Order: sequence, then C-alpha cells, then structure tokens
Amino acid sequence: MRLTVLGGCGAWPAADQACSGYLVEHDGFRLLVDPGYAVVPRLFRRIPPGEVDAVFVTHGHPDHCADLNPLLRARVMSDERIPPLPVFAPSHALTAVLALDRKQWLGASIRLHEFTPGSDFAIGPFSAETRMLPHTLPNAGLRLSTGGHTIAYTGDTGPSPEIVTLARDADLLLAEASYVDDDDMPSDLRADLSTARQAGQHAAEANVGRLVLTHFIPGTDPDAAANAARASYPGEVSLATSGLMVEV
Repeated sequence: MRLTVLGGCGAWPAADQACSGYLVEHDGFRLLVDPGYAVVPRLFRRIPPGEVDAVFVTHGHPDHCADLNPLLRARVMSDERIPPLPVFAPSHALTAVLALDRKQWLGASIRLHEFTPGSDFAIGPFSAETRMLPHTLPNAGLRLSTGGHTIAYTGDTGPSPEIVTLARDADLLLAEASYVDDDDMPSDLRADLSTARQAGQHAAEANVGRLVLTHFIPGTDPDAAANAARASYPGEVSLATSGLMVEV
C-alpha cells in the first residue's frame, strides 16, 4: 500500500501548494482521498483522469472536496469513454460541489455512495472503516486496511478518544494538525480542529507505526509542528508536503 501526498494545506492553499489531497494505491487500484483546492493538477502530474478508481471524501468543506468538480469535468470531456466514478462521502457532504454544474452533464460521471460515519464497507481492495469525529460538519475519520496493513486518516477533527480507536496499531496515521499547540489555535476552534501536539499524543496512545502531520493552516511553522508531535510520540514524524510518498 502506498500513500502519496498531493496537498497538505488547511483552509486554503498557500502559494504553489494544495489543500488536503491523498492518493492511496494498492495492487493497481487508485483511491483519491479528499480532493481539496488545487489537488487535481498535482494528481494529473501522476495519472490521467480515467485512472482514478474511486474517491473518498471525509466531509463537505471545500478544502477537502472542491476539486472533485474539475476531476469529473476532465472525465466527462475526455476523448475516451470513462465509466462513472465511485465516490464515497457522508450524506449531503457533496451537495454544494455537485451543484457547480448541471446534473444532466456531470450526473452520469459519478456513482455516489453516501454513508453515515460509523459505517464500514469495501472500496476496491480496501476494507474501509469510518468513525464520526468532531468537526463543524459531519466528518468521517477513515481506516483503510488491505494485505495486513492499515492507514488511518482523521480528516478534520477536534480532540476525541475516537481518534485513538480509529488509529489503534495502524502502520501510519495521517493526522490533522492545523496549529502547533493550543496557544496558536483560536479559542473558538478548539473543539473542531487539532494541534500537532495533540496528534503526537494520539499517535503514541494508539501505538501507530508512523505519524504524518497534515492540514497546516498557511503560516503554521511545520518544523515547530513536528517538534511538538515528537514531544510525546517516539516514532517517525513526517510532514504532509506535496510529493511525499510513503510505502506501507
């Protein structure tokens, strides 16, 4: 199983960067997780539109799903006949982004599978487990397993014991770390987002094999974030910079 980071910014893309976007591959199957702002151009550097096999969206904020629109446009307007794209998302999470175009035009390009966070299902070769994690919109934390290996991803989340449950003994935890520490985070966001220090604590408690920090609000010091996570997590800590590739 391979994880490739396409973007790791939170809220909006910093200059020459992209928001949340991750390509997870196994045995030739390509799953795009959270196609946020500016993710699709980076995706297309690696594979053409028709080679995306499925999409998973954690929640409906545009920094996690806006680039589903250009991905669907590219598939519809391709010279090839490309089958409908299976897209998995919490109920109503994609209402806004799918409304950007006429349903008659893009409707045939997508096979939408809506679910309630807490549901488990298969996506190609992956066993997908989801958990509801606290955020301003319903957010589905994701645990992907195949071939005896596991990647866990928080999406956007406030502090919750469910993060440890989601990530227990995973080979890799991809964890939202919008800010370095509580001192950096606006008080009105503390129930809905996480810090790098909290991500390190969750990774240590869950006994994960590797921690990748992501969703940095532009201006957040990534080195300070890594050091904050290392205060409690003894394993390898990486930063979700575009192009990072991790073999699990």
